[in-house]
Amino acid sequence: MSNAAKPKSVIDDKLGTLPAWDLSDLYPGTDSPELKQDLESCETAAKDFHKRYEGGLGDLDGAALAGAIDAYQALQETLGRVMSYAQLVYSGNMSDPAVTQFYQAMQERTTAISTAMLFFTLELNGLEDDLLQSKLSSPELAHYGPWLRDLRSYRPHQLDEEIERLLHEKSVSGRAAWTRLFDETMAALRFPFAGGELGNAEILNKLGDRSPEVRKEAAKSLGKVLGENQRTFALITNTLAKDKQTEDSWRKFARPISSRNLANVVEDEVVDALVTSVSDAYPSMSHRYYKLKAKWFGVEQLPYWDRNAPLPDDNDKIISWDDARSTVLDAYASFSPKLAEVGSRFFEKPWIDAPVRPGKAPGAFAHPTVPSAHPYLLLNYQGRTRDVMTLAHELGHGCHQVFAAPQGHLMADTPLTLAETASVFGEMLTFQSLLRAESDPTRRKVMLASKVEDMLNTVVRQIAMHQFETRVHDERRSGELLPERLGEIWLETQRESLGPALKFDADYKHYWAYIPHFIHVPFYVYAYAFGDCLVNSLYAVYEQASEGFAEKYLEMLSAGGTKRHKELLAPFGLDASDPDFWGQGLSLIGRFIDELEQMD
Repeated sequence: MSNAAKPKSVIDDKLGTLPAWDLSDLYPGTDSPELKQDLESCETAAKDFHKRYEGGLGDLDGAALAGAIDAYQALQETLGRVMSYAQLVYSGNMSDPAVTQFYQAMQERTTAISTAMLFFTLELNGLEDDLLQSKLSSPELAHYGPWLRDLRSYRPHQLDEEIERLLHEKSVSGRAAWTRLFDETMAALRFPFAGGELGNAEILNKLGDRSPEVRKEAAKSLGKVLGENQRTFALITNTLAKDKQTEDSWRKFARPISSRNLANVVEDEVVDALVTSVSDAYPSMSHRYYKLKAKWFGVEQLPYWDRNAPLPDDNDKIISWDDARSTVLDAYASFSPKLAEVGSRFFEKPWIDAPVRPGKAPGAFAHPTVPSAHPYLLLNYQGRTRDVMTLAHELGHGCHQVFAAPQGHLMADTPLTLAETASVFGEMLTFQSLLRAESDPTRRKVMLASKVEDMLNTVVRQIAMHQFETRVHDERRSGELLPERLGEIWLETQRESLGPALKFDADYKHYWAYIPHFIHVPFYVYAYAFGDCLVNSLYAVYEQASEGFAEKYLEMLSAGGTKRHKELLAPFGLDASDPDFWGQGLSLIGRFIDELEQMD
C-alpha cells in the first residue's frame, strides 16, 4: 500500500483537525519487505517448532516446557502483529478491493502457518494433571500458570488433533468468509437522505439530530435499506448460527452461550443472574425513563426514532476534537495522573483514526494489537456529546491494553466481561467530572438524561440484544429462520425491554441486521451490561473510600488475563457471584431516574 492510500487527518470547520492513525509502527505498508520477512520467518520457525516439540512435551522438565511456551508465544505474537495490521488496514477502508484482497491473503497465510503449531495446545491439554503439576514447581513454568489454567479449562471440549486442524484450516473459508461478507455488504450500503446518500455511521448519527423530521427520515431510510438487504443478512445469520450449533455439538457445550462464557472465564449461572436482574428491572428503569421522556416531548408514546433524541432543552452544541480531548484527559487526570499520562499518548502519537470516511468500519473500537507495539483506536467522531463519551470509552480500553501489555502476548488479553471495565469506568469518570462542574439546573437535567440513556443503551438494550440472540440460536436448532421471523423476534425483545412508551413501525423490524456483534463475536453483547453494572458498583466503592482506590484499580488493569473476576474484584470487596451484586449496580441507574423525576 502506497503512502497515498493511507488515511489522512481531516480538517473540519466545526470539529477542528481530526487525526488519522499511522500503522507504520506495525508495518510500513502492505507490500513492505518487513511484512514479507515476518511471514517467511514465521513459516520456517513454525515448521521447526513442530518438528522439535511434537509428541515430546511430557518428557520436558518445567524449565524446558517454559522455553517451548516462550517460543510459541513469540511466534503467536508475530502472527498477531500481521493480523492486527491487516485488520486495521481493512477497517480503514472495507470498500477498496485491493485492501480486501490483502486482508483475505493475510488470513489465509497466517492460518496456514499457525496450523503447524496447533498440536501444541492440544498436547499440553493431553498431559495428566499430576504430571503438569510436578512441572509447575519450576518458576519459569509457574509464570505461565494462569495461561495453562485457562487453556486446560477447554479440555472437556477439545477434539482429536485431525478434527481441530480441519476446523482451523476451514475457518478461513467458513466463519471468517461469512463475517467478511457481512462487513463488506454493510460498508457498501448507502442510505438515501435529503436528496443524497449517507453511509452507515452517518445515517445512525442523524438519529440524534435536533430535528424530528431529520430523525424520522434517517430512521425510515435505515429501515428501508436494511429491509431491502434482509435476505442477505438473514442468510449470514442463519449460516453462522448453524455453524456454531454444529461445532458446539461436537465440543459438547450445553448451551449456545456456554462457549462464550468459557472464553470470558465466567460461569453460566453468573451470566444468567445478570440477565434475570436486568430483565426484572425493565419496568423500573427503561419503561419508567421513556415514559418520562415521552412526557417531556408532550406525547403518550415516542416514535422509535426519538428514543435517543436530544431533549427539548438540549442546546445540541457541537464539541470540537480538541475540547473532547481535554474533557476526557482532564477527567482521567482528576482520578489518576498516571492514567491520564497513558491516555495522552494516544493523542500525542498517531494512534487514533477519528474522521468519518466512505468504506470505513462503522462504530468504534480499540484494537490491542500486540504487547510489543501499542493499541489503536477507531472512531467516527462527529462532535456530539455521545461521541465524547465514546472517546472516553475507547480510550479506557486503550489504557487497559497498555497497562496489561507487560503480561506478554498469551496473558495480556482480558476476558470480555472485564475488558469492558476500564472503558465504562472511563465514561463514568468523564461524566461525573462534567456533572460536578455543572451548576445550571437545566443543563444538569440534560446531562443526567443523556447519561441515563447511555446506561440504558449499555445495560437494557444489550441484554435485549442478548435475548434476541439467544432466541435466534435456540430456534435455529429446529431449522432456518425466515427474515420475517428474525424481525418478529427483534420487535418482541425490543418492546419487552423498552416498554409501552415507545412506538415501533414495520421498518424497525429490520434493525437487527446492522448489529455487527451478532456476527463477529456471538454472545458478546452481555459483556457491556456486565461491565456497566460492575463499574457502577466499583464507582460506589471509589466514592465511599477514594484513598488508595486508583492504585488498586490500575493494579487490576495491569493483571490482564492472569486473574479471574473473583480475584480481581476481591480487593474492592465486590463479588459478581453474589446474588445482590447486580442489583447494586443497577440501583445507580434508578437513582439517576429518581433525580430526573424530582426535577420534573
